[in-house]
Amino acid sequence: MKPTIAVIDYGMGNLRSVAKALEKAGALVQVTDSPAIVKKAQGVVLPGVGAFGEASRRLKSTGLDKVIRASLASDKPFLGICLGLQLLFESSEESPKAKGLGFWKGKVKRFRFSPAGLGACLPAGRHSGAPYKVPHMGWNTVTQSRDPNSGSKNILKGITGKDYFYFVHSYYPVPKDRDVIALETHYGKSFCSAASQGRVFACQFHPEKSGAQGQRILKNFVKEVASC
Repeated sequence: MKPTIAVIDYGMGNLRSVAKALEKAGALVQVTDSPAIVKKAQGVVLPGVGAFGEASRRLKSTGLDKVIRASLASDKPFLGICLGLQLLFESSEESPKAKGLGFWKGKVKRFRFSPAGLGACLPAGRHSGAPYKVPHMGWNTVTQSRDPNSGSKNILKGITGKDYFYFVHSYYPVPKDRDVIALETHYGKSFCSAASQGRVFACQFHPEKSGAQGQRILKNFVKEVASC
């Protein structure tokens, strides 16, 4: 029997492509804004494209924030994608007054590069002459943590440092606890491109747009859901 996975619909994200990729990976997918359906699902996916503050507002206004927190606390298999990774942290420079879900302590920061690309801070939006453009858009490799926790070991089975994944983002998370970092990517400097704890895994890149290796991650996630 196919495992049931709820893809959370809060009006922001490429829901159709995520759902189709999960179906291809062997899941029975429900795209939903119903907290009751999310609660019953065997696995949960939080996708997202857009602004941190607006996403936080929509989750709270629908009550989805509460069921997401409950899912995270229950150690139900959970996958966050792009903005779905950032929302698991406490706050973001993009929307200073908005609060994230706070599953992990830390802040989401904006890429800033000097004209020499050495990482010196410039005012937001001023990147003229820098070799690293913002947003970071395109294909990059990932480096796994030296001591990955059990959750990321399952999800990242078969993934190597030679595999490329598709990114499109201007912000990245900075966890206070580096032990939750599952993957890092270099773009001017190294940044956290995936975090993991227990059965929670969230990535800054888009696995549904990352070809065979992205599909491998989704298959590993579906297997994790089926095993619970």
